[in-house]
Amino acid sequence: MPGYWILKTEPSTYSHADLVKDGTTVWDGVKNPVALRHLAAMQRGDAVMIYHTGSEKAVVGLASVAAEARPDPKKKDPKLVVVTLRADRPLERPVTLAEIKADPVFAGSPLVRVPRLSVIPASAAQWRRLLALGGR
Repeated sequence: MPGYWILKTEPSTYSHADLVKDGTTVWDGVKNPVALRHLAAMQRGDAVMIYHTGSEKAVVGLASVAAEARPDPKKKDPKLVVVTLRADRPLERPVTLAEIKADPVFAGSPLVRVPRLSVIPASAAQWRRLLALGGR
């Protein structure tokens, strides 16, 4: 069974549209120990939603894990890992953080409880709800 993940990014640094344009990317720059554990747990084929931080604060698009976690080749610290993402499509409409916070399905989600966490697991129910809210 695939895992479900939400990855946060500042769209001015790297957006879902950038991922779609590139086709694939190495997802790096994660330093938080909890986020790194989540990144290391990702499996090829897991489903990913991209969340834009900053002024947007919304889930905006879909992707998948194309290659599992491995040490970051740009860093000398083996604790720092990266995954490769494959682009999918944008959601029909962004799902805002305000909508997510108002929905009881997300009451226990780290997306709501731990706002600084950049790699977040999602339950199957949360994934389905985000797809529905995003028009898929």
